[in-house]
Amino acid sequence: MRLPLPKKALALTATAIMALTLGACSDGAAEAESTESAAASAEWPRIIVHEAGETVLDAKPENIVSTSLSVTGTLLAIDAPVTSTSVSTARSGTADENGFFSQWADVAVERGVEPLYTIGELDLEAVIAEDPDLIVVSTSGADSVLDQYDALSEIAPTIVVNYGDQTWQDLAVELGEATGLEEKAASVVEEFDASAAKTAEALAIEEGTTASIVSFNAGDVSPVGKSTGPHSQLLTALGFTVVDPDEQFDTSTQKREDFAFTSYEGLSASVTGDYTFLISSTEATVEAFTGDPTLANLPSVQAGQVYSMGPESFRLDYFSASDIIDWFNTSFAAK
Repeated sequence: MRLPLPKKALALTATAIMALTLGACSDGAAEAESTESAAASAEWPRIIVHEAGETVLDAKPENIVSTSLSVTGTLLAIDAPVTSTSVSTARSGTADENGFFSQWADVAVERGVEPLYTIGELDLEAVIAEDPDLIVVSTSGADSVLDQYDALSEIAPTIVVNYGDQTWQDLAVELGEATGLEEKAASVVEEFDASAAKTAEALAIEEGTTASIVSFNAGDVSPVGKSTGPHSQLLTALGFTVVDPDEQFDTSTQKREDFAFTSYEGLSASVTGDYTFLISSTEATVEAFTGDPTLANLPSVQAGQVYSMGPESFRLDYFSASDIIDWFNTSFAAK
């Protein structure tokens, strides 16, 4: 069931309050056990308030279809029962032979996740065949099928999330509420945040050290990280101050909080950090960036402080963010 009332939050039904009331009345071990059982059942149905309205979930989802490949990794991280997902057109580098992102492909295969359709080729019949009890959609990005929200909602309860304006940690909490996996989401976030804090302490980046984030496309438009984006928030947690790209060179057709799609001509005015971190990249990308004559005078190029964070680093989730933390602990710390 779908109720059209746009908000950006998550809410539980009043039955969750009933669970607390029941818990307060427990008296003795037997009664406590009975109350716990009642509380568990009282959590459902619940109302999920999301980017496109409100959706009622009658029971804890057991068969989730992810139409957003970029969200699938976070679902896997909190042990959500995602059974199928849209997949990438790539079959090497950033994705495996199934089209799963490389950073979590092994986990998806181990859990029996099935490819649903290739991004950009939404197959409603394939979604119907999966018989899902929850469908997850993203607001933007190449994997967004937001324009088919109504059609998908006719198949099964559907929620819409925005992975571009929040960290994967916030997304994990949001998905945890929707899937009844709040405790797992909280523990995964707590574990990662502790690891990031430990890394920041070890790196001891000097206060005021600036950084730019770029997905470099030689001679073409390149996404440059905004200070409000997930990548920037991760670097901020590690001690850097991320420099915003110059807005006048942003070619984006829609407002985004994560990246400015900066024209090639605007890169020299937009990538001004003391360090430049290249995402979705290899060492060959570093060579192309530092060897580009139009970028030769950038502070990071002049100082020899341009680094690749790996091919899987473009879309952040628990798995790719953990890989970045590992990279900072090993490769960057040794520079």
